[in-house]
Formats: sequence, C-alpha cells, structure tokens
Amino acid sequence: MESIEQKANLDIPNPFQTLTCLPISPRQTQCVAYKDEFLICGGCETNECYSYHTIKNQYKYICSYPSNVNIFGHCVVKYVNNNKDTNKSDITLLSFGGQDGNKIKHTLIMNYVSVWNDENENIKKHCNEWTPFIDNNNDNKIIIGSHEDDYQGARAIIGGSDNHLLFITYPPKNISIANLNTLKYIMHEDLPIDSETRNHCFISKENKNKNKNKNEMLLFCKNTGLSIKYDEDNNTLEFHKIRVCASLKMSESYGYIYINDFILFFGGDDLSISDKIHKYCITENKWIQYEQTLPVLLENCTAVLAENATFIHILGVINGSEESIHMKINVKEWMKEGGRQQQWMMEDKEIVDLEEINIELEEMKPHLDIRKLKVEKILIIFLFLFV
Repeated sequence: MESIEQKANLDIPNPFQTLTCLPISPRQTQCVAYKDEFLICGGCETNECYSYHTIKNQYKYICSYPSNVNIFGHCVVKYVNNNKDTNKSDITLLSFGGQDGNKIKHTLIMNYVSVWNDENENIKKHCNEWTPFIDNNNDNKIIIGSHEDDYQGARAIIGGSDNHLLFITYPPKNISIANLNTLKYIMHEDLPIDSETRNHCFISKENKNKNKNKNEMLLFCKNTGLSIKYDEDNNTLEFHKIRVCASLKMSESYGYIYINDFILFFGGDDLSISDKIHKYCITENKWIQYEQTLPVLLENCTAVLAENATFIHILGVINGSEESIHMKINVKEWMKEGGRQQQWMMEDKEIVDLEEINIELEEMKPHLDIRKLKVEKILIIFLFLFV
C-alpha cells in the first residue's frame, strides 16, 4: 500500500490539560495503567513509587525500591501469575533491568492492592512492596538477564497464547524470549538492524487471528522500524523492516502509546529535545506529523494510556530545568479523521517510494529478484535513474 508522509492541523485551541504536579522526578520512569489509577514506578532519580488517581487528580505513595537497587531505564510490566492467589492482590508487577553490562541485575515483583481503598488494609500488609522474584518450586531467586547483558533502556512485553512469554529487546541489538511458566529462556537472537536500540518503542500488536500462537510486535528507534513475528509452535522469529518518517529518524526516548491501529509518539531526543507529535497507522503503513506540538520541551517523557482509553497522560521534566510536569489529552482528538479541518502536507513522495523499495530489496537478499517488485515500483527506479 502506498505510504505518504502527512502533517495534520488539529483544530483545537489547547488540547493539553495540566494536572497536579508530580511528587517525584519522572525521568526514565515506568508507568502501568490500572482501573482509575496508573502506577509510577521509580526512575533514574528516584526509587519511590506512587499511584496517581485519574479521577481525584491526586498521588499517593505506594513504596520504594530497595536502597541497593539502581534503576536507570528499567522495565515494569503487568505479570499474570497463574499460580498466585488472585484474592490477595489486584495486579502483579514485574520489574527488572535498568543496569548496563557487567552490573548486578535486579528482578523484583510487587503484588499491588489499591492504596485508595481503605478496606484493603489487612491485605496491604502482604502487598505493595517490591520483593525478590522467587521460583515457587525451589525457593530460588530468579534474575532476568545475565551479568553481561546491557539492560539500560531495555523494553519488555508480556504476551503469548497464555500470557506466559516475556519478550525483551535490549542494547545493542538483541531480543530474548523467556517462558514465565518454566522460568527459562527459550530464545536469544540478534535483531537485523543497523543502529543500537535503547529507550525505544516496543509494543505488542493486537492479535485478531484465531491462531493465538502467533505473536507480532513492533519496534521503533531512530531510523529503525521493525515488525517482529514469533511463532510459538515452531519457536521461530521473523523480521520485516518498516519505514520510519523523516522527522522521527534521529529520535529515541520518546513517550508512546498504542491504541487500536495506531501508535502515537510524543517528543523524543535527537541531538536536541523534540516537541513533535507523530502518529503511525499500522494497517495503512502511513505516518502523520501533527502541526500541534507539545506545549513544552520534555526530557525523557513518558506516555501512558488510561485503562478506559479515554485520556493519554504525559509525564516529563521540562528541558533546561528540574521542573516536572503532568499533562493529559483526550484520545478522541487524536484518533478521529473527520469533524475538524485538516491541512495535509505530503513529504517528497519519490523519497518515500525509494525508501520502501530499498527495504524490499534488502529483505530479498541474498536471493535478489527484481521481478518480485510491483511494476509501478520498477518504473519508479527507472525514472529516478534515467529521467
């Protein structure tokens, strides 16, 4: 399908609503949405964890990471533990990473019960604290990642047919898959990319197929775009490159969220801090850069989608200061195509076409066969070379 670069003008005066200031620095923090809350779990400048209540617009302290745990670009994911007593906690969080190579790794787990519900006081005594991840079969501590692995700026997803697989992408160009039921790695492989991947976008694409044993993920970092398909039955990985729009090719450390068929990217760091907002439509393979920008430049901003998918929350530190900010925007304003005037600005279409042809030719290697290209793409090559 033809891919073009587009620029949309949002017909709204100020889509960003500033909320109550954060009690901690949100640099390199990890957030997990849960009902009317989202949980803010540490960061490069703090070990403290808080719950933010989206209706009350208030924060409440949960706990702190152990003082000996250094987190800088760590991962926190919802963990579905099929062996645990679900009556004791609402959700379970798994935290790991944040250390570079040849550093002691942490792997911790938290059974979380809402700190906003006073009726949970008895249960809270056994929850809401980070504890070692233990193998219930032999009481051994489980550590995710080897001593040599660089897990600073790693990203992780829990997926699989039974939510039992942990997919980890980490520097410089690695992907590992672990089975959380057996607590064993089942695959390590190099990613077919040119640049290092760190502080990147890594999402699990919604599986609409009847075969739940096939998983698809998308990864974006700087000029790298990658579709990653994992087949549980055969334990195989398949990679396909995705074109990245020109204005995002130098960026990493952006906030991002995935909703429906779209990924929204907020800001990023590309030699200087960016205030740009982009949308990638997965099915159409189409990029949009909005004319609307972030109201302030944010360092290492984090985006989190509320569990009811009505608002996107954006957290960050204002560039050049130590002041943190928390904003939210209505999802509808960024998803709808009608109902407001839009101005479209197309990127140089020839450049887009040539970049996509180059991706196709790269994936044909070592069995290059130009006959597999569509006729219109062969014409583009001919016109570019001879006209």
